Amino acid sequence: MKKFRFFPERFGVFPYIFLIYLIFPGFELLNESGLKMILGSSLLLLFFITYRQLYFCMQKPSYSYWLATELAIILVFSLFYDPNYLFLGFFPANFIGWYNDKRKFNIALIGLIIVEAFPLAISGVLKEPRNILYFIPFLIVMLISPFGVRSMNKRMELEKQLDQANEQIKELVKREERVRIARDLHDTLGHTLSLITLKSQLVGKLTKIDPARAQMEAKEIEQTSRAALKQVREIVSQMRAIRVKEELREIQETFQTAGISYRFQGDADLKDVPLLTQNIISMCLKEAATNVVKHSKSKNCFITISPTPENIKIMIKDDGIGLANQAGGGNGIKGMEERLALIDGTMSLTSLNGVSLEITIPLVQKKEKEGAAI
Repeated sequence: MKKFRFFPERFGVFPYIFLIYLIFPGFELLNESGLKMILGSSLLLLFFITYRQLYFCMQKPSYSYWLATELAIILVFSLFYDPNYLFLGFFPANFIGWYNDKRKFNIALIGLIIVEAFPLAISGVLKEPRNILYFIPFLIVMLISPFGVRSMNKRMELEKQLDQANEQIKELVKREERVRIARDLHDTLGHTLSLITLKSQLVGKLTKIDPARAQMEAKEIEQTSRAALKQVREIVSQMRAIRVKEELREIQETFQTAGISYRFQGDADLKDVPLLTQNIISMCLKEAATNVVKHSKSKNCFITISPTPENIKIMIKDDGIGLANQAGGGNGIKGMEERLALIDGTMSLTSLNGVSLEITIPLVQKKEKEGAAI
């Protein structure tokens, strides 16, 4: 069974505090007699009902009808009972501010102005100077309050939207992190498992012709698998910062095991290049080398790294069968593009007498952005 509440729980004690201002009209009605007291009490009860209902039907069509009823009751009280009942106008003034629609807000505000001004004009109470000082300041505050309430509600709505946007950003960050980890696992394990596969094939061939060499290769397989396990743990806990120089050594070992002649030219240190950029370059090199080993059927691979003050240019070229003839060629290309996009890098592939992968990573963009910010 649904628990009965006088007012919505989300508003706290605020609606109950306003009820204090209904006590004074109640006492005033005790001075009336007969039918006038009965009608007045009935109207005050109806006013309380409208006050309660307005909290429950916000943003609903019935909201305007309950508000109009409240204004009509104030008009009757102030015309046929006492002008002091005009101070009940603070109740509808609060609810007018809850209108999101500007047109409805303006109509309701005009209605409040009429309800407050008409009885004052008819009764003539403003002819006395002391009554002007008594009524006018409160009426000004009353007519300004809907704007304050509306502004406060807009700010609350913006804060709510901001909270929702922050939650969405958190979810997107989590999703992107999952994608990143999956991509890292693919790149790292793809490279390592390819190396293990090649070494396992080599062990199978060497078992009969060179047992000592086979034993040594088996030992290296164990070391490689342990290294892979360590890499997976590092990736899951935190992005592993891999330097280009370290990655090139692993690539050399991979090519050597695969029987591919490897030649490097350029600067492998990249001392002035940030770790994030080096990490992304390393993962791209790893993916490119894995594709060369698995798909190219090449005999030679050339890697060139040419850093300049403006950018880093990297060329990975093999003399294999080319992209058109590769059954699984192109694996990981999308992942490489996504990684490079993080540092505004670009890549291009050409397939002529093998495959040439060219990567360009700008180095001046960060400085330019910092200069623009200053």
